Amino acid sequence: MDTSFIKGVIVPIITPIDEEERIDEKRLREQVDYVVEGGIHGILAFGSNGEFYMVEEDEMERGLKIMVEQAAGRVPVYFGIGAISTKKCIRLAKMAKANGAVGISVLQPMFLKPTETELFQHFKAIADAVPQFPMLLYNNPGRVGYTMSAGLVDRLAHEVDNIIGMKDTSGDITQTAEFIRRTRDTGFKVFGGKDTLLYASMCHGAVGGVCTAGNFMPELITDIYNKYIAGDLEGALEAQFKLNPVRLSMDGASFPVAAKDMANLRGREVGLPYMPNLPTPPGPVLDRIRTEMELAGLLER
Repeated sequence: MDTSFIKGVIVPIITPIDEEERIDEKRLREQVDYVVEGGIHGILAFGSNGEFYMVEEDEMERGLKIMVEQAAGRVPVYFGIGAISTKKCIRLAKMAKANGAVGISVLQPMFLKPTETELFQHFKAIADAVPQFPMLLYNNPGRVGYTMSAGLVDRLAHEVDNIIGMKDTSGDITQTAEFIRRTRDTGFKVFGGKDTLLYASMCHGAVGGVCTAGNFMPELITDIYNKYIAGDLEGALEAQFKLNPVRLSMDGASFPVAAKDMANLRGREVGLPYMPNLPTPPGPVLDRIRTEMELAGLLER
């Protein structure tokens, strides 16, 4: 199983929708072209900022087919799975494999409070259902209410052949480093999940990041990665510092609304979020977003 391509800046691509909350095929194809032409190294379909929790399975399949077709082999397309039940995760994993995804990213079950034994069996069952198909774990404690332990990740990396990496969105660089340290003998590929910590994650051995910023400022987020890989560590750090104020300005908005707000400000016309979310209204939050984007040269002042 070749995993050499699993690296770089992967974008959890936003999902443009129409007035009936159906995927807008034209705008989705345009967004795929935008991120690819912006230098992104991979696309994650239906990640957190792709609003996976709002999308029905038939729409996910339609959207994945569109993304794979539009990417046309220019970058790999991964598929995000955030279902609670193991059975549904397996069904989605098989669908993703059948429709051209190169791998899957699986979030720990939300709402539940599972034991480590339950989590191990959950992830192993999904991986076993799609043998020789790369699977990434997705640790997002801020959204599900608990974190994956380093011990759990260590065991999965060493005992399940096609669990080959993870995205860590804990924001805890010590935890990210522990995931890397304890699995590095297997070639396990850890991605940073916080745009503001891409440089720090790579300093500890991460192979890249899964970065929301790729949706609306791909040139800034890829600049960090590209300079780091080229050995320009000072330049990479400065690129990180240029990006961070823009990324931090998103925190005042309702999640995950800001990603579409900022893409629309840059003229992307990606439409509205799924309800009950609404676009960020005029006021101090949107003003700060716009100001930081102007200071970073993303908008004209």
